[in-house]
Amino acid sequence: MTNMQTFNEYLPDYLVTPGEVLEDYLDNAGLSQASLAERTGLSKKTINEIIKAKSAITADTALRFERTLNRPAHFWSNLERQYQEDKTRLADKTRLEEHHHWLDIFPVSAMAKHGWIEKYRIKTQQLAALLRFFAVASPAQWERIWVRELQTAFRVKGKSQKDIAVISAWLRRGEIAAQRQYCARYDKRKFCNSFAEIRKLTTIENVDDFVPRLEAICADAGVAIVFVPALPKLGIYGATRRINDKHIMQLSLYGKSNDQLWFTIFHEVCHIINHPQRELYIEGKGLKSEKTKENEADVFAQNILIPPDRLKQFLTSCQKPTLRQLRQFAQNIGIAPGIVVGRLQHDGVLPMSYGNALKVRYEWVKS
Repeated sequence: MTNMQTFNEYLPDYLVTPGEVLEDYLDNAGLSQASLAERTGLSKKTINEIIKAKSAITADTALRFERTLNRPAHFWSNLERQYQEDKTRLADKTRLEEHHHWLDIFPVSAMAKHGWIEKYRIKTQQLAALLRFFAVASPAQWERIWVRELQTAFRVKGKSQKDIAVISAWLRRGEIAAQRQYCARYDKRKFCNSFAEIRKLTTIENVDDFVPRLEAICADAGVAIVFVPALPKLGIYGATRRINDKHIMQLSLYGKSNDQLWFTIFHEVCHIINHPQRELYIEGKGLKSEKTKENEADVFAQNILIPPDRLKQFLTSCQKPTLRQLRQFAQNIGIAPGIVVGRLQHDGVLPMSYGNALKVRYEWVKS
């Protein structure tokens, strides 16, 4: 369940200046501008410029009005503050109207469906909601942060702005989810020592049973693991990065079978423990970072799930394993049989159509 904050944003259609309110008070009190100037000790020019919205009501002026017009100083100060805020909002609304096209590159409906943002009929309000989601002041700031980083890190210059928008939205959602998770200070040794415990979770079929335990184990070692549903045309399985002192392992719900999920998890683990911590690593269609690091992460995941010597020994004893033999081998090495099937399918030992009944298809709740 998400805890999305709802903003009741006030967007004025017109401005009421403090001078208009002041003029009404003068009419009701039967005072002229000259008389008010004399009573307050301010110049006639100052009073006239306040009424014409050419000058602001300062704290000193508000206090003088309190003594002469029988309304507290904070009343006049609040009038000025509200006017300046409304004026700024109207100007901002005009600027945002020039960027309505920016909405077209984002899957706004899908993001709203997942509960990541509010859905608005008015484009300017929708654009403001999107900016709040990314925690940026304008589309230009989004572009400086996200387009530059993604193009640099993953060499996605061939990707359209829509592709980058989808990726950035998914990554941002992961950041938000990770911020809500408490994590201990990152401890590489502790994290490495937890791999055996994490590996045992592969045998648990119920998502609701293993995910909380996985999150707790990782958090205790300083890693926030977050499951974020894929947006349309995302094409990403997982991503890893470090923000401040927290490592984030982010997983999409692509690959709902257990062999795909656990391979991705240990692939990302390799990035966390073996590769530069400030870099962003992402696994998806055409989005892999440096090939050498990705190959290393692939081998790491394969070997930690199925020890090479045990696999070699198994295949020597049965070159065309039966389902019963696959189950027995998985039990002997302490992992789910579906992971063994997925590995042997990948290696060409088994046809892609054989053994799929041993895989577990996870059902994910809406996130």
